[in-house]
Amino acid sequence: MRNFKVLNSVFALMMCGVFAANAQQLRYSVALPYIGLNAYSTKQTDPLSFTNNQAALAAIKQSGFGAFGERRFLLNETTAYGLAAAFKTNKGNFGVQANYGGFSNFNECKLGLAYARSLGKALDVGVQFNYYRYSIPGFSNAAAVNFEAGIILHLSEKLNAGIHVFNPIGGNLGKLKDEKLASEYELGLGYDASDNFYISAEITKEEDKPVNITGGIQYHFLSKLFLRAGFLSSTGSAFAGVGVGFNNLRLDVAVNNHPQLGLSPGLLLIVNFKDKK
Repeated sequence: MRNFKVLNSVFALMMCGVFAANAQQLRYSVALPYIGLNAYSTKQTDPLSFTNNQAALAAIKQSGFGAFGERRFLLNETTAYGLAAAFKTNKGNFGVQANYGGFSNFNECKLGLAYARSLGKALDVGVQFNYYRYSIPGFSNAAAVNFEAGIILHLSEKLNAGIHVFNPIGGNLGKLKDEKLASEYELGLGYDASDNFYISAEITKEEDKPVNITGGIQYHFLSKLFLRAGFLSSTGSAFAGVGVGFNNLRLDVAVNNHPQLGLSPGLLLIVNFKDKK
């Protein structure tokens, strides 16, 4: 038992080093490309789309929420959970986001509030304010407030392009302000080849990390079945998932494969609220 506690403490210290150097790993979840893949689509949006670009919130067709759980690299200590809800109103659309990851000796959470609206037929804009906190009991605790924002341009009926920025200023952690949340900048492109087939590509630059290119597809076939797949160039990893729809419900089983760290399986649930008559 003592050896187990020692190992847990060592693991927590290792995690501290990793997370302090690359603050807010929840923002860069292994599953993030999967759950936010259709941010640049106008035909296959869902309540989780805005987690990749807040401007996507303006294009949702129904209010609803989505929940995702991911067991990163098949380890209990790195399990992560996410929840997002989108609400369609006459004054613009609102979104809330909550994330939690880790275990008793290291954990982090993020809470976000988003707003987006269309500025004409060609432009959507969105912004989100976040509260982030990580905790290593007996060693370190820190929190910070930051923001992210995005725009999406509708270049044609099928082609959309966007820009997303995360934490461009500030975001310092702790009383000493000696840790900083990483900044990120993204260019995205999405093409709705048809009502059922969507292709996307994103170029992302995270602070102190090399440029990453993410590509993906989503195919909606047989009216109730969904397929998503893609890759990340920075890690050489690939992700894929299949989903089944039941009226206003959708359930996906997904997996990401990292060439060195292995598999990260996950489950996704989406619930769309019924439109008011």
